[in-house]
Amino acid sequence: MRCLSCSTENVATRRFCAGCGRRVPWPCPACGFDNEPTAKFCGGCDKPLSEAISPEAVSGAPRPVGAERRQLTVMFCDLVGSTALASRVDPEDLREVIGAYHKCVAETTERYNGFIVRYMGDGVLIYFGYPRAHEDDAERAVRAGLAVVEAVRRVLTPELLRARVGLATGLAVVGDLIGSGAAQEQAVIGETPNLAARLQALAATNEVVIPESTRRLVGNLFDYQSLGEVDVKGFAAPILAFRVVRESPAGSRFEALRTDETPLVGREEEIELLGRRWAQAKSGAGRVVLVSGEPGIGRDWSRRFRESLEAEPHTRLRYFCSSHHQESALFPFIGQLERKSGFERDDTPSARLDKLEALVIANCIGPG
Repeated sequence: MRCLSCSTENVATRRFCAGCGRRVPWPCPACGFDNEPTAKFCGGCDKPLSEAISPEAVSGAPRPVGAERRQLTVMFCDLVGSTALASRVDPEDLREVIGAYHKCVAETTERYNGFIVRYMGDGVLIYFGYPRAHEDDAERAVRAGLAVVEAVRRVLTPELLRARVGLATGLAVVGDLIGSGAAQEQAVIGETPNLAARLQALAATNEVVIPESTRRLVGNLFDYQSLGEVDVKGFAAPILAFRVVRESPAGSRFEALRTDETPLVGREEEIELLGRRWAQAKSGAGRVVLVSGEPGIGRDWSRRFRESLEAEPHTRLRYFCSSHHQESALFPFIGQLERKSGFERDDTPSARLDKLEALVIANCIGPG
C-alpha cells in the first residue's frame, strides 16, 4: 500500500507508514473500519471513501489555498547522535530505527494538533497554528516538545534514542505550495522557522529551548532555566533564550498566565455571600457553593475570599481540568498527587513509588 502522505510503499500488514509514521490503511469516517487506500467503498458500512482517502484526510484538516499571514509556532526536533549511530548500525537496521523515531514524534505531536510538514533525515519540522489555529498554540508546542523528548527515550530500539527540540513563535507568511509529489510542503516565510532551527542546534540532549517571545505567551505554565542572551547566526541582536525544565507545579492556569493583578470591582455581594456560607460551614452545617460562567466574565473573584481565610485553619484542595489531558478522566487527581509527592521529570518509576509511599505514610491517621 502506497502512503498518500510520503508515497512510501508499505506491506499490507502495516498500520503505520514506514516512511512518515502516518496511519495506513485509512479508517472510514463513518464507522472507523480500516480500508486499503485503493478502496472506493468501505468494507464495514459500504459508504463511499472518496473523502476518507483524499490527501486532505492525511492532515486531518483541509489545506488553505494560497498564502496567508499567521501567528505561528514552529518546532524543530532532532535526533541526537545520529551520525555516530549511522556508523555503528547496518543501513537496514538504521532505517528501522529512524522509522520508529519518526513514528514516535508524529504520534506525540499530533496529540497536540501539531502539523508535520517534513521529515529531514533525523529531523522533523512541525507547525503549530497551521493549518488549524488554536488560542494556545504556543502552549501546545511546548507541551509537545516536552512530551517528544520523553517519548523518544522510551522507543524500543537496539540503540537508546535521545532528542532535542527548538521552538520559536512569531508572524510568518505560510501556505504557498512548493515542490511536487512527496516533496510538496507548505512554505513558511519569515524569521520564525530560522530561529527555531538555530535554537534546536543550541539545545542539549533531552532539552527544549524557546525564545523570550514564546516564553511570554506561555507565562508561568512551565518552569524555565534562563540561558541568557545567546548569539544566533543570522540575527543581528542576541536572543534571550530559555530551557523548559518541566510543567509548572502551579495548579491554576489563571494564575500561571496572568501575573499582573487587576482591580476587583463590583463583587462585594458575592464575597459577602461566601462569607456567610463559610460561617455556616464552621458551625457544622455543610455548605456547597458553585461558581459557574463563561470564560472571561471574572469567575476568579472567589480568590479574594480565599485570601481572607489565610489566618483561619482550613484545608484547601484545588483540582483543575485540562484540554490537553482529555484522555485521562482522573487527571486532576493524578496531578495533585504528583505535586504533593514532589515528582521530578527525571524520576524513575521506583523513585516515584517511594515518594508516593512517603506521602501516604506522612498522612496516615492513627497507628498503622
